[in-house]
Amino acid sequence: MYNARPGSCEDSALTLRQVADGGRRLTRTRAWKITDNGRGLGSDQPVGTDLTDLTDLELEPPPVIRVLLAEDQGMTRGALALLLGLEADIEVVAQVAAGDEIVDAALVSRPDVALLDVELPGLSGLDAAALLRDEVPDCRVVVLTTFGRPGYLRRAMEAGAAGFLVKDGPVEELAATIRRVLTGETVIDPALAAAARSSGPSPLTARECDVLNAAVDGATVADIAGKLHLPESTVRNDLSSAIGKTGTHDRMEAVRAARQQGWL
Repeated sequence: MYNARPGSCEDSALTLRQVADGGRRLTRTRAWKITDNGRGLGSDQPVGTDLTDLTDLELEPPPVIRVLLAEDQGMTRGALALLLGLEADIEVVAQVAAGDEIVDAALVSRPDVALLDVELPGLSGLDAAALLRDEVPDCRVVVLTTFGRPGYLRRAMEAGAAGFLVKDGPVEELAATIRRVLTGETVIDPALAAAARSSGPSPLTARECDVLNAAVDGATVADIAGKLHLPESTVRNDLSSAIGKTGTHDRMEAVRAARQQGWL
């Protein structure tokens, strides 16, 4: 225990184990110079304390951020989980390989942030983001994509995503984004944001998108009509409209063009 005479503290070096700062416990790692601005530590008067060189004070570790990771490529998913796990304040609490597993995993693991790939089997990451907004509203969503398509960004924002990054960025940027979205920020890849502003909105209607999605596997007009519970004449009209809007010659070209723009 340190005993000091009134007025004797000036220029004295003290070794402290803990210092109270706003209710937080700070741990000393070396001696600090503490001055009492003319009052002795033994005095009943309030002491003005000057801690010089506080760079080595160690705060209690921050709360751990719980992360759900949705990525269909096993090697990529494992590597990403490993790299994020090296961050002291981040823990990957759930990993899934399909979009239709995301909501159930989130309801069980209760992540703070969900990292979702766009193209997932079962359900796209964009559709899953919209479901998370309704089912797990406290979970912030960051969408990851291999392809920087402006249409994907627009759809992600409409689904309530708080972040949108291209996968070729450094993991440090991803870790920083995870922390930033928890503070309420929206984080978007700058190049993709610029491209989205210049590209304009999707010209396709919601039903035209549904029809093109149903045509992906080469389905006939009758198949699409049956699947979507639409008249065949409506399906033909929507396909023709989508082909015209994408500047293509047939439905499969229209599907490819719409996907390249991120409209599907």
